[in-house]
Amino acid sequence: MQLTRIDRWLKEKFVYEIQILTLRGAEDVPGGIRQMELPEKPGRRYKFLYTTNNASAAEAFLERLKKQNQMFTTKVVDKKGWWVQFIAPEGKSPTWYVTSVFILMGILTPVVIWLRGLIQDPEFIKNAKETLEILKG
Repeated sequence: MQLTRIDRWLKEKFVYEIQILTLRGAEDVPGGIRQMELPEKPGRRYKFLYTTNNASAAEAFLERLKKQNQMFTTKVVDKKGWWVQFIAPEGKSPTWYVTSVFILMGILTPVVIWLRGLIQDPEFIKNAKETLEILKG
């Protein structure tokens, strides 16, 4: 299903995380960026991982890395959180899901009210009991 603008904004704000991998540590890391040194592993090319949720902080940091002539790569990944599955379900639009739930609730509410009124009506209950007795034989 196609994502709406609200869906894309929700993903950018609450789901996506920008990861920047570098060969060597940066001299100055702006606020809002977390730094982590990656453990030595055969075949691993990059040694430092920087993560942020703020795109403007990431852009500023990338400019600093370019000025320092550092080799880097970037990735956008989903955060690990319980809310991710609700905000960004795979292949679905949460906006259309919420909209369809409200439409369904609007349709089912009068039906539930009508059924509740029937169940509370003593005449209906008496007729239903008589019907069951007749069907039992």
